[in-house]
Amino acid sequence: MLTFSCKSEAEKRAEETASRNSIIDSTISQFQKKLLTEQIDSVFSRYHFNGSVAVIKSDEILYEKHNGFENFETQKKLDTSSVFAIASLSKQFTAVLVLLQEEQGKLNTNDQVSQYLTAFQGNQFKNITIKELLNHTSGISDFGDGLLSEPGKEFHYSNKGFRLLGQIIEKVSGKSYDENVTVLFAKAGMINSSTATSFKGSNLAGAHTGNADNAQKVQNMPKRLAEASISVPAGGILSTVNDLHRWNTALYNGKILKPETLNKFSAKSSERNHQILGKMDYGFGIMMNIGKPNAYFHTGYVKGAPSLLIYYPESQTSAIILSNIADEMKGKNAVFNPHKEIKRITDAIQNTVIDLRKEMIKSDLEK
Repeated sequence: MLTFSCKSEAEKRAEETASRNSIIDSTISQFQKKLLTEQIDSVFSRYHFNGSVAVIKSDEILYEKHNGFENFETQKKLDTSSVFAIASLSKQFTAVLVLLQEEQGKLNTNDQVSQYLTAFQGNQFKNITIKELLNHTSGISDFGDGLLSEPGKEFHYSNKGFRLLGQIIEKVSGKSYDENVTVLFAKAGMINSSTATSFKGSNLAGAHTGNADNAQKVQNMPKRLAEASISVPAGGILSTVNDLHRWNTALYNGKILKPETLNKFSAKSSERNHQILGKMDYGFGIMMNIGKPNAYFHTGYVKGAPSLLIYYPESQTSAIILSNIADEMKGKNAVFNPHKEIKRITDAIQNTVIDLRKEMIKSDLEK
């Protein structure tokens, strides 16, 4: 007996669309790779940048370069296994841990911090909410014991606020911050990430001041990141280029938080005038571009280790810029010049490829 299978018109159109989009995406990827190589290689050369940079779209590496030393004393070179201090990129992990506790009904981001931390009861801090710690509008100062402004009114970046969030996470979960974030790493598929207090690897890029010809090692790394002046929840996570892309992919594709919780994390909650990158919107431990392209990002800096992590949701693309040396004599703005230029490049290319894809699809449909 003979049987015949005949595809419907809808199935044929779907296959044609998939084939067309695959060709368009492949063409655009080649275009991106060429532009990224030309322009980011130029940044490496111009600044003698010692660090790792990767631009990864889903599972496709559009650009990757590791230049300079992981260890300046032994001259061991940086590679994909190099583990960097990511500084304030850590804040988004803490924010997500808070939101996971909210999903479990153990807290509400509108709760007053005084419900969880006795030190906040009966003083000027008693009305500060968890939300205001998450978006840096609590008014808490990193220096001194007073308030810089009335809670909820103004943006004042505060590492202390995120250290306090770490304490709240521990209080409501009954587990240490390290235990909580280790589970989060596993959930995101991050296989080479840890905290300053749990790091046991051998590929630490560390932190240095000066330049490649005269690098001065920052002592007591990574343990110093756990000190109260920094703290693990505010700036003490260690990670790699590939793990940070895994984090972006898992987080923004709904593998960590429920859709409504992810919206809360990434929605504009306050505004920041960044000393290096200018004006931007701020969510919970994450920054956003004002205008195009749509991007979520955060800078990080601890002595001798500047970093920047970006995610472009429209194309599911990460841009990761990590370094283990900073010439502080030139000032923080100069230290971040390579990061700033690479963000300008990836922003511009992102805008270009989004428009190009639309035009290519339109042109193909008109044929």
